[in-house]
Amino acid sequence: MSDITDMTALDQSQAIANGQLSVVELMQATLAQIEKTNPAVNAIVSLRDADDLMAEARAHDNAPRKGWLHGIPLAIKDLANAKGLPTSMGNPMFANTIAPEDDLVIARMRAAGAIIIGKTNTPEWGLGSHTFNPVHGATHNPYDLSRSAGGSSGGAAAALAARMVSVADGSDMMGSLRNPGAWNNVYGFRPTYGRVPSEPKGDSFLHQLATLGPMARTPRDMAALLDTQSGPDPRQPHGARYDLTLPSIDTPVKGRRIGWLGDWGGAFPMETGLLSHSEAALAQLEALGLTVEPVAAPFSAEAIWDSWITLRSWAIAGGLSVFYDDPAKRDQLKPEAIWEIERGRALSAMDVHHASVSRSQWFEACAALFEQYDALILPTTQLYPFPVEWVYPQEIAGQGMDTYHRWMQIVTPVGLLGLPCINIPLATAGNGLPAGLSVFGPRDADAALMQLGAAWHHAYQYSAQKPPLA
Repeated sequence: MSDITDMTALDQSQAIANGQLSVVELMQATLAQIEKTNPAVNAIVSLRDADDLMAEARAHDNAPRKGWLHGIPLAIKDLANAKGLPTSMGNPMFANTIAPEDDLVIARMRAAGAIIIGKTNTPEWGLGSHTFNPVHGATHNPYDLSRSAGGSSGGAAAALAARMVSVADGSDMMGSLRNPGAWNNVYGFRPTYGRVPSEPKGDSFLHQLATLGPMARTPRDMAALLDTQSGPDPRQPHGARYDLTLPSIDTPVKGRRIGWLGDWGGAFPMETGLLSHSEAALAQLEALGLTVEPVAAPFSAEAIWDSWITLRSWAIAGGLSVFYDDPAKRDQLKPEAIWEIERGRALSAMDVHHASVSRSQWFEACAALFEQYDALILPTTQLYPFPVEWVYPQEIAGQGMDTYHRWMQIVTPVGLLGLPCINIPLATAGNGLPAGLSVFGPRDADAALMQLGAAWHHAYQYSAQKPPLA
């Protein structure tokens, strides 16, 4: 059974299509793997009844093939709605709230044949790149159960690493597809903003920091899921032009120029050893025929940070103020959510304007870099997975963290501009912990980044290294 769960999603799909594997066999193997690994990892929550899942698997075996996900078990991040399952968002107010229908992207994956088996764990409201909440508890890193799995797509990444699922959905505002990808030795992809639509609720014009996207153990699987998730929603204004990523994924990458940003000229404190661990991978990129050159810090990191936290607090306050305004519900908000809401509500219109001007200036500076380079690279994180009992790191390399999310500052240059970005896993460090590199490009470079990821995976296949419990 473990051989089945170690297969890629596309290999599982092809085996089902060819009659070499039944959906029932895949579901049996999936449930056995969850039973084996999930008690220690706590990645999958709200798992559906096994008898119901087996009945759905039998129905898929006897039904016409819907698409490439036909019969593939999929667990949905617990910030999104999947019909018939609770959407807790990690908050007790919503612990038993059953979704009456699928969100748009979930419906697209189900229409392609996926069997929704449950949810994946997330931080409360998705705030903070460390997956723990009062409803479902903490998700543990499969490579070291004493460590964080990251977040906010931490449950999805840990489930992938532990072979509970072969492909997963997630979302990314502040590194939430990239950080857990790096910390769980898998791939995570933040698409160009607008390529994968969210739900048409609330404001759909102003808040452009967060996006949905895919995760997988191979770029090929990730590209397949991204293509399923992608496509405009006529109810929303920012649908992006895009090319499918899977058909071109084997395009040669030799000759492309890559700019290495490192620690942004010292602006991002790094845990001892992590920067050198990241730099060691540059020679591996060059071995693929790429030209890798160091790039000086191209813009003020502090200006990017100030713009980011202003626009982020403004967006979060817009979404969560309805709970803050009710004293009984306010008591059920975690301190970090209250901090964001109060900051956002205190902003003036000109504060937001100035933040967006800074964002526009950084976009212009970044566009100039992409005239010289096909992609840019940063370490995905500023530290290795930290102890799971922490709320967040208080310092990195002796430098104090002045907010609950300052330790994630390295993800903000990409997220602020809505650029596409792929996390590629590195060889595990001497401490046995995973890490990654974030490779990002200009808008609509999603396919080109998937090609770089595929070339990396073909050469090194670090994500094939299984955690001990898998």
